[in-house]
Amino acid sequence: MRALTVELLTRDAFAPFGDVIEPASAAQVFAVNDGTAVRYDDLAVVDTSAGDGRTRISIFRAEPRTLPFVVAMLERHPLGSQAFVPMGRDAYLVVVAEDPGKAPRVFLARSGQGVNYRRGTWHHPLIALARTGDFLVVDRGGPGDNCDESRLDGAWRIDASAVAAAEAAALGPAAPAR
Repeated sequence: MRALTVELLTRDAFAPFGDVIEPASAAQVFAVNDGTAVRYDDLAVVDTSAGDGRTRISIFRAEPRTLPFVVAMLERHPLGSQAFVPMGRDAYLVVVAEDPGKAPRVFLARSGQGVNYRRGTWHHPLIALARTGDFLVVDRGGPGDNCDESRLDGAWRIDASAVAAAEAAALGPAAPAR
């Protein structure tokens, strides 16, 4: 079983697979509501109109996964994009691949980061880490088969040490001891 490296979720690193939903990804930023709020606009492309589709909003409740975690399958939605926005503050993992025959990439999504998978992006279902987590989901509803699943030829493993390394990288360099 092959171990995977966990990367920090950044807009540039995730660009081949979709959008990172966070204030830094905004196309425009401006005041709204009589100046009492700031709108971070146009964070992701919602693509749901194929085959008479419609945009729907749901909540997924993800149970925490135990590390090490084995990635043995991927899924994709050929008729529309799918966005996940955490409703809590806990980090979670995002697993994507160019196709099921290639090595997956694993991203650590931190507090305040959601993802939007482009139509047809191979990904693993939600991987909550610390506790049960609710996610606001924006995706396609309507006629047609919009979920393909693929079992992977070889299994891939996500170790706790790889997640810890990504978490440490997110914190930046440690201050020198006195």
